[in-house]
Amino acid sequence: MSAPDHEHTPTLPRITATPAGDTVPGRRQPRGFLALYILAWFGITLATGTIGGASIPKAFAFLDEAGKGLDLSITAAIGGAVVMILTPLAGRLSDRTMSRLGKRRPWILWGSVVGLLGAVLLGFSGSLWTIVIGWVVVQAGFGASNAAVHALLADQIPTRIRARVAAAASASGGVALIAGALLIAGLPNDAQWAWFVLPGVLGALFSVLLFFGLHDIVRTDAPPRWRWRDLLDTYWLDPVRYRDFFWAWACRLLVTMSIVSVSTYLLFFIIDHLGIPKEEASGVQATALIVFTVGNIAMALLFGWISDRTGRRKPIIWISCALSAVGLLIAILAPGLGGFFVGITIVGAAQGAYVSVDVALMTEVLPNFDDAGKDLGIVALSYQIPQLLVPIIAVPLLAIGGGENYTALYVAAIVFGILGGLAVLPIRRVR
Repeated sequence: MSAPDHEHTPTLPRITATPAGDTVPGRRQPRGFLALYILAWFGITLATGTIGGASIPKAFAFLDEAGKGLDLSITAAIGGAVVMILTPLAGRLSDRTMSRLGKRRPWILWGSVVGLLGAVLLGFSGSLWTIVIGWVVVQAGFGASNAAVHALLADQIPTRIRARVAAAASASGGVALIAGALLIAGLPNDAQWAWFVLPGVLGALFSVLLFFGLHDIVRTDAPPRWRWRDLLDTYWLDPVRYRDFFWAWACRLLVTMSIVSVSTYLLFFIIDHLGIPKEEASGVQATALIVFTVGNIAMALLFGWISDRTGRRKPIIWISCALSAVGLLIAILAPGLGGFFVGITIVGAAQGAYVSVDVALMTEVLPNFDDAGKDLGIVALSYQIPQLLVPIIAVPLLAIGGGENYTALYVAAIVFGILGGLAVLPIRRVR
């Protein structure tokens, strides 16, 4: 999979594209590396996805049922702002890290520790602002780990299998969401600490396993002197000079806004739009995530294989965005749970097809492989900015008609997805 072992890990050369074929820098990875990589992806998604999508909404539903929508919007927006600032910076700093442990491993380890501490704080929070603080710590910690894990896709995954690895990682993320939802649904309604601490512990554990199973690149040359301009560059790439990267980034931003609009408020959609009692809603949410993930995994693996065999990325993205819009429309118009589950299954299948090629596409339009951590940090903004924007946009949408209007929010999700599909059209470097 990678270059032969060397006594000393070589200094990275300055190159302007991601390596092709089987060429990856550094030592050959140990057996089981890919499994541990996918497991770390699973763990981070289990922690952040479960806490943000199931644990916090459930806590607000029991803490203040009347104001739960606004409370969740405030928490999600602040957490999104923090992770949007810190994650790209972590990616940039990991590029510059000269630790004996490597470039990425320290960030995987300490990010997981910080994220776990945030989960413990959430477990014993009883007010809006203590929940906000705990969520910020979780996002900051696991966000740093996530930046390092994503950078490894460019560092250590050969291009010829990148879409398939991305598809497998996406599938593991879908399984993590199911596992997390089932975990929360199975826990007692009076055991708030467990809603947060258990996914936090599992997420940290699976991330740390990758720390021990990774032959990381050890940077031996001192990075260029840090300038204040570098801080700005951490969050910016010229969209005119790097046109393909910009359009791929815009595509992911819009598609992510669509899915975040659905996932963040899914529990409340089930309670208020479908009329399910809050005591039973977590079980319905778990079922929805199961059918979502069944479609997601099947299509992720299928289209990841098709994409690697054909070398085509863009047509799969077009198809996935159209199918996602159809699925959301069915979910909105469904008169009962049966139709709702059908719609969610279609959305899951569409998202599986999308993510199977999206990560591979992003790595193939990166401006500079040597700055993969920094550039993938900018990529991360495309799915972190929605965590800030969606809660802000949701407030007036939910207020339409004088109540919590989740139909309006889901219609907005359809529009975001369609625009995301159109954004990929101008990309030239990737078919």
